[in-house]
Amino acid sequence: FPTISPAVVELLSGADFVFFRDTVSLNLARESGVKCPIMEFGPDGAFAIDLRDDQAATAFLDAHGLEQGKFLCCLSRLRFTPYWRIRNTPFDQARHERNEQMKEHDHAPLREAICMVIRQTDLKVLLCPEDSTQMAVGKEMILDRLPDDVKSRVVWREKFWLPDEALSTYLRSAGIFSSEMHSPLMCIGHGVPAIVCRWAEQTSKGYMWRDIGLDDWLFDMDKEDEIPGIAPAVLAMAKDPAAARTKAERARRFVNQRQSETMAILARCLNK
Repeated sequence: FPTISPAVVELLSGADFVFFRDTVSLNLARESGVKCPIMEFGPDGAFAIDLRDDQAATAFLDAHGLEQGKFLCCLSRLRFTPYWRIRNTPFDQARHERNEQMKEHDHAPLREAICMVIRQTDLKVLLCPEDSTQMAVGKEMILDRLPDDVKSRVVWREKFWLPDEALSTYLRSAGIFSSEMHSPLMCIGHGVPAIVCRWAEQTSKGYMWRDIGLDDWLFDMDKEDEIPGIAPAVLAMAKDPAAARTKAERARRFVNQRQSETMAILARCLNK
């Protein structure tokens, strides 16, 4: 992980408090010499997203035969978001090559999980995006490479959506498995099961899953020995939704408690 520059150490040391979204970042700040009087783990604000568009979500699910509690959501991505495809950003050859190098490695475990869920349960799977480059990624790396017997129960979301419709959809699902981060945050914030796959290019944020008690729903895809556990974990979530919901709800309560405690500190500082 990168070091913290002296200027940032000085800036943070002068604050009344600093909250970090994962304890890896918190420990790095301490090791770098930050001396702020209050430094704690503070859950990401995305846990608290409450935007909803139930009408749009219901219309999409009905149109594609997805019943409440009878489908999982799968979100995938490349190592680096190819912004040059969606906005006026220069093409990055090095990042493109890294994406091409790792995309099969990173998507094969998700396809395996989908195959296991489709063949061993009655659930369907919805492929959906978190940014507007990911619909194409999901089609190329997952949908088009699935066996025909599996593909027939997999729905690909072709058009992008906004967080309100996404959250309303996740709330109707049996859970999600994702190499993105913010959709799992939104899910756990509402007690919806969420498995996270991470890698070094995403910084340390995935490690917050350990901080909220979801260690066994976090998989580091840079560690080859962890990859074989992804598909069985997804299948277990699909086969025992009650247990998965209980685990997600326990994490949700912990997050809510931590957010209440951190915001109480904010209130005290504002009222000095």
